[in-house]
Amino acid sequence: MTARRRRRALVTLLALLFVAAPAAAHERTVSFSTWEVIGPRLRVTARLTPLDVSRLPWAAAAGRELDARLGGYLAERLSARVGDAPCAVTRPPRRLATGADRLAFDWELTCPPGAALQLRSDLLREEAPSHLHFARVRYPDGAARERVLSAAAPVWSLDAATGPAPIGESLRDFIVLGVEHILTGYDHLVFLLALVLLGGRLGDVVRIITGFTLAHSLTLALAVFGIARPPAGAIEALIGLSIALVAAENLWLAAARPPAVRYAIAAALLLAAAAAAAGVGGVPAVTLLGLALFAGCYFALLARVARPAPLRAAVAFVFGLVHGFGFAGVLLEAELPGERLARALFGFNLGVELGQVACVLLLWPLLQRAWRVADGRWQRPIVEYASAAILAVGVFWFVERAYG
Repeated sequence: MTARRRRRALVTLLALLFVAAPAAAHERTVSFSTWEVIGPRLRVTARLTPLDVSRLPWAAAAGRELDARLGGYLAERLSARVGDAPCAVTRPPRRLATGADRLAFDWELTCPPGAALQLRSDLLREEAPSHLHFARVRYPDGAARERVLSAAAPVWSLDAATGPAPIGESLRDFIVLGVEHILTGYDHLVFLLALVLLGGRLGDVVRIITGFTLAHSLTLALAVFGIARPPAGAIEALIGLSIALVAAENLWLAAARPPAVRYAIAAALLLAAAAAAAGVGGVPAVTLLGLALFAGCYFALLARVARPAPLRAAVAFVFGLVHGFGFAGVLLEAELPGERLARALFGFNLGVELGQVACVLLLWPLLQRAWRVADGRWQRPIVEYASAAILAVGVFWFVERAYG
């Protein structure tokens, strides 16, 4: 094997390794629970997604016993105790009626006397170590507290005698939730990688990330306050499609902008729109038709400019609108009361931005260093192979989420 082929093989391997873990992990995973304090009793309601259930090794073969086994699993892995004494299950779990994208169970616990109440989550500890659990405790007077539990911090200690702390104490938890959400939201991270993979000036990267930030902050707020809430399934599919389109743009720019590529992209989107009009897939036909029009105009405009970076900031803004609705899912599932929404939104969005900036600050200097050390010789192979791998991941996510 020649040195040139060895280098290309190494670049390919590195690119595939970089995206293999995100592809396998598929999506960030968050579950939710509400604990209603009723004297010595706790009424627990837990919610999780079918995707989370599919991670359990016994779920596929459970058949008609799935509800019973899943209820038992939830009651075992979501536990409470007062001091050293566990709270006993006094009403077994039962499945609640929900939509197809969510499973919910409720059950009751009775706790021994005492004030030192502890809640613990061990959900998906072995199957998804990065899993986050959002727990909410409600008291008889309507007050509530929230906490994010993870493998690193699975226990929440409360003082049942004094009740909840003042509203807003959990701001830190929402910041942590935002940081962990972006760091385990592999599709968002892959999208950021695709945006900055071409490198460029620091000012260009700042404009791209600013456009993405402004857009997803806007739609996150619109969704959380109930102004606009598009279907979650369609949003997740469009997030995958946004990754594929940015990766295709990278390949197009690296290959000296051949005209056939932009026509092929527009044609593929028109074909998907026609299939959606015939009832195939979970993304509305008008949305795909609009994307086809946008892609055709964008690539035509991009072909006329010498520096694509300013236009890429516009793309980051457009697709950031989609990603913002994806971010909103966590806060919507938390079912927070109105007086907590603004503070929760601020904390969560701040956490998302901190995690996002940390990723870019780590990635962009590494790319710049690589381009300088390689003297430009490896830049095109790295961009091509990494973008091809990202394109494959984006198409996979889109097809799986829209047609799976």
